[in-house]
Amino acid sequence: MMPNIKETYDVVVVGAGHAGCEAALASARLGLETIIFTVSVESIAMMPCNPNIGGSSKGHLVREIDALGGEMGKNIDATFIQSKMLNASKGPAVHSLRAQADKSDYSRRMRQVLENTEHLHIRQAEVSEIIVNDGVIGGVKTVSGAVYEAKSVILCTGVYLKARCIYGDVSYHTGPNGLQAANHLTESLINNGIEVRRFKTGTPARVDKRSIDFSKMTEQFGDKTVVPFSFETDPATVQKDQVSCWLTYTNEETHKIIKDNIDRSPLYSGDIQGTGPRYCPSIEDKVVRFADKDRHQVFIEPEGLYTNEMYLGGMSSSMPEDVQYAMYKTVPGLEHVRIVRNAYAIEYDCINAIQLKSSLEFKKIKGLFAGGQFNGSSGYEEAAAQGIIAGINAAQYVKGKEPLILDRSESYIGVLIDDLVTKESFEPYRMMTSRAEYRLILTQD
Repeated sequence: MMPNIKETYDVVVVGAGHAGCEAALASARLGLETIIFTVSVESIAMMPCNPNIGGSSKGHLVREIDALGGEMGKNIDATFIQSKMLNASKGPAVHSLRAQADKSDYSRRMRQVLENTEHLHIRQAEVSEIIVNDGVIGGVKTVSGAVYEAKSVILCTGVYLKARCIYGDVSYHTGPNGLQAANHLTESLINNGIEVRRFKTGTPARVDKRSIDFSKMTEQFGDKTVVPFSFETDPATVQKDQVSCWLTYTNEETHKIIKDNIDRSPLYSGDIQGTGPRYCPSIEDKVVRFADKDRHQVFIEPEGLYTNEMYLGGMSSSMPEDVQYAMYKTVPGLEHVRIVRNAYAIEYDCINAIQLKSSLEFKKIKGLFAGGQFNGSSGYEEAAAQGIIAGINAAQYVKGKEPLILDRSESYIGVLIDDLVTKESFEPYRMMTSRAEYRLILTQD
């Protein structure tokens, strides 16, 4: 037998996306020795899809995360490049803060916070197995054979489990942005009686700012007076020059190109088995499902201050490369567009969250918790909200204390978790104000 590394911690967190970061910070800040695993240290708190935090109902989640001592609100306050209070003309129940992030800045600052948090250790390695002894979690094992014993484990694997990226007939087994997928853990979960399912999500192309004609689009400005996300951020520190976003629309020519090539879409050819989110459909889904609409909004959003990449919000797709170019070029202002990164769909393994208690602990395995997209949700904010609750409750479990369970009547996080663990969801779950029956009293302020 070759000698293998063996270490012991209170809490192990698997995955360092938005859920993993909040989970690890919560556990470490509660004084527990915590180790967080990531397939790449460069991908800590990465934003692989849209470049913003907040939005309708999601802004509420960020405020609640902040009230619980989480980091997301502070992080976006320090790295935003545009901020806007949405639905300001409507009643206060639906006012929602949304900020454009500088993506690389957002990730860099969150990594810095993790690196400088006491009791928290970062490890770049792929976790391949969970160790379970008589229905109680005992730790994890990595692909190298190293064993990390722990009293509690939190799974926040996001979209990395057996991830497959697809556009047209191109398919490759990788996580978002070409990062390595985690191909081993699923088998261990199934062997331990955990029910796994396959979901999918998608992202639009990123394009070169220099190839866009903004004169054909409507400029979208940030608010004159910026309201911070975090209750601890001094409002004076967030008043700064902001970057504009831009609005344009698809048209009948765009829709004709999509319809003429729909048989080449992996969504419709059967190549994608995973179930996609109804409330964040691809452009080909929109054109097919809303055939009566002659146009759809396209938001052109900067990915950061130090890049020319622009995000085409509202036009996510898994169409072949040539179709992507053809359809994007019919959109006013994008006639000469140059693609930097193709749009793609991503399929991944996740769980049916009705296997969890309201504390986000598995019913069948004591001390094993789960948070984020792994639980069948979608969105950075939904992930972070579950992450902080899983982190707090893993710490409570280790200390032998009662879990923190938020009620539907007192928080959006309560609604999110209750929906996930009690109502079987057959698609990636997205938070919306309409899901909260107490929304009139759960305002984001």
